[in-house]
Amino acid sequence: MASNLVVALDLLLLLAVVCILKTILRSSKAPSLPPGPKGLPLVGNILDMPSEKEWLTFAKWGETWGDLCSVTVLGQPLVIVNSAKVASDMLDKKSAVYSDRPVLQMAGELVGWKNTLVLLPYSDRFRRYRRLFHSLIGSHAAVERFFPSEELEARRFLRRVLAKPDDLAAHVRKTAGAVILRISHGYEVKEGIDPLVELADIATEQFSLASAPGGWLVDVIPALRHIPLWFPGAGFRRTAIEWGSTLQEMVQRPYDFVVQHIAAGTAEVSFTSTLLEGKRLTAEEEFDLKWSAASLYSGAADTTVSAIYSFFLALALHPEVVKKAQAEIDAVVGPDRLPTFEDRPYLPYINALVLEVLRWHAVVPTAVPHRVMQDDIHEGYLIPKGALVIPNIWQVLPIV
Repeated sequence: MASNLVVALDLLLLLAVVCILKTILRSSKAPSLPPGPKGLPLVGNILDMPSEKEWLTFAKWGETWGDLCSVTVLGQPLVIVNSAKVASDMLDKKSAVYSDRPVLQMAGELVGWKNTLVLLPYSDRFRRYRRLFHSLIGSHAAVERFFPSEELEARRFLRRVLAKPDDLAAHVRKTAGAVILRISHGYEVKEGIDPLVELADIATEQFSLASAPGGWLVDVIPALRHIPLWFPGAGFRRTAIEWGSTLQEMVQRPYDFVVQHIAAGTAEVSFTSTLLEGKRLTAEEEFDLKWSAASLYSGAADTTVSAIYSFFLALALHPEVVKKAQAEIDAVVGPDRLPTFEDRPYLPYINALVLEVLRWHAVVPTAVPHRVMQDDIHEGYLIPKGALVIPNIWQVLPIV
């Protein structure tokens, strides 16, 4: 009896050893996260994370660890992409895995920016937004209908600059708002301070503050979003309510403008009027239309401004480029009129100049992070579900 017990124990011990060995072998062969700076227990690489100009730090990591590297912050994996090829292979060729967006508690959940395209999760609503955009502005032929209004606003911009050259920044911001509001809602901005342009400026500034990395404890501890307004330390919730009200107004006011003008028979052709006029929308369709139009309106109101600022900076730094650009315009267009979109095919240097400015100073140097929807193996490394993938556009488009 005792000998049988010893044999049984020996077998159990043997099985345990086999299982342990299998586990060790399996773990040694299992793919791991891409390489990166070594972190600390529990908190990971929280002390390595930059507080500003993160694209520079990410580029340095790329020099040491390769085009695909990673860190972990409080258990959250961050995968940094430092090359165009890797970005294309992951985000484009495997878009079904990498097209989700991170959940930002302050900006997305509490303020409400999760309903705009920039933070919209990969979902049926995301795909509906994309279809709406493609149907109306997804091709050159579709966008051509807006050329006359863009040319009109460009001429108005030049008149403002001639009248008040010291207010260039304000003129750029006003013109960018004017162009996108015409496209999105058929709205013509007023001279002086325009209420909708001002509203977009306020809302996008609040978005920048609400989405600032490390700016809000609730982004690290999501449960804090449920604390009562009267609780000590709940000031962020009161701020979110205020900023959410601004966002709702930015979405609703231009939509109401279009509805009123359709009823009066005076609506200009726009993204919103084309999808709204003569139709009875369900509540869900109306929601999609309002927020997709607001995505156009809010997104271009800030990014376009940044690109045009960079354009004027580039010309100020490189006067020789100004001379070449002016010479091409003089040769193709002549001195008696302003360029139009019809001249664009005959202005290769001007087109190249615009593209170079976009490369030289990327509007969003690290883009908006993508969230991985399922485990993926890329170049032999594990990219786990829930990881945030950050394309370092600044490194992909280097200053030369």
